[in-house]
Amino acid sequence: MNIFSIFKPAAQQEIIQDEKIVAKKYRYWRIRTFYGMYVGYAAFYLTRKSFTFAMPAISANLGYDKTQLGILGSVLAISYGISKFLSGIVSDKSNPRYFMAVGLMLTGLCNILFGLSSLFVLFVLFWGLNGWFQGWGWPPCAKLLTHWYSQSERGRWWSVWNTSHNLGGAAIPVIAAFCASHFGWRYAMFVPGVFCILIGLFLINRLRDTPQSLGLPSVEVFRKDDSYKTEEKKDVILTTKQILFEYVLTNKFIWVLALSYFFIYAVRQAVNDWSMLYLVEEKSYSSVRAGATVCWFEVGGFFGSLVAGWASDSIFKGKRGPVNAIFTFFILSSVFAMWKLTGHNFLFDAIIIFSVGFFIFGPQMLIGVAAAELSHKNAAGTATGFAGTFAYAGAAMAGGPLGAMMDAWGWEGFFIILAICATVALLLLSPLWNVRSNLRHS
Repeated sequence: MNIFSIFKPAAQQEIIQDEKIVAKKYRYWRIRTFYGMYVGYAAFYLTRKSFTFAMPAISANLGYDKTQLGILGSVLAISYGISKFLSGIVSDKSNPRYFMAVGLMLTGLCNILFGLSSLFVLFVLFWGLNGWFQGWGWPPCAKLLTHWYSQSERGRWWSVWNTSHNLGGAAIPVIAAFCASHFGWRYAMFVPGVFCILIGLFLINRLRDTPQSLGLPSVEVFRKDDSYKTEEKKDVILTTKQILFEYVLTNKFIWVLALSYFFIYAVRQAVNDWSMLYLVEEKSYSSVRAGATVCWFEVGGFFGSLVAGWASDSIFKGKRGPVNAIFTFFILSSVFAMWKLTGHNFLFDAIIIFSVGFFIFGPQMLIGVAAAELSHKNAAGTATGFAGTFAYAGAAMAGGPLGAMMDAWGWEGFFIILAICATVALLLLSPLWNVRSNLRHS
């Protein structure tokens, strides 16, 4: 048997006609699918961010400057961004059960190989490969969220799932800082790597493909959702060409969302990647104390995701644009506060970083939701992957290029760049205030 055959979509089964059995199975599989991909995506963050929080120890032990450290961050962001788009195309034609699980196990392996290395060229190689396999995480989740949860409820489900970023992101500073402080930076790479391999096996056990692969009707039929009534009259199978050219590359809304994603992610990645070093260098925090402060970025993101998803569903009736614009305005305000309101108080710094995280994770999540909904449900992985490519181009800019700027201009230049990025994102997202979802489904 061809090893790649495991990635083929699961075959559709004959639809169960008993409504009670359908309802029971839907309840079971929606919960099982959700917690499976939630734990799985949180685990991706353990390997993606392990280097970030081992960075001060690596810098001290190996003598790397900010440009070199930033290059490694950019390598992961570039490889991840490219992979996210290409993997999105592949994932729309694949079984997310294996696609996500294998990707997670391979990121774990790359983390272990990174920890075994000492040469910069090997760091670049293994961190670039890590980024590539990181791209196998988001598109399968977008596919599962689109197929198992309908548009009328998706904002809430997606927002809760999005907190998996924060679970993994909040855990890794403590894990990496503890391992680096007590056992050396290599263990800050080994421990998350082994954990992700084990969680990959868990995903294979927990996840399944679409509802139809289990003999269930589509989620829109199950929930009697009117959003896709036209589409549900027939079984829609899109070719790769249709997905790309009819629902993604010629969709002006996808382009605007993708461009705004660039600037949102530049801010997100910059604050996430450089805050710990900023606190150590500028405020003389210990690595553990700085890591504990940066954790509040993810705590803020946890609550920000939930509020953004609830508001877009309940207050704005499925429109994602208003929440994106409002949250982006407050991203700018929070970055300005972090820049100008100086001090050396742990609580004060934690509150500001909490605020940045709270507001950054609103558009970080809802831009992806909007991209999926303004495309086609069978193109969700491609649409979100395409937007994600721009997002991680922005993240790459927050690595080496921003590190070089800081070497030249210091932390003042860092905050000026962040303020510019937040302003441009706000200008791009504001015109989408009244754009409603599902324009491209019929």
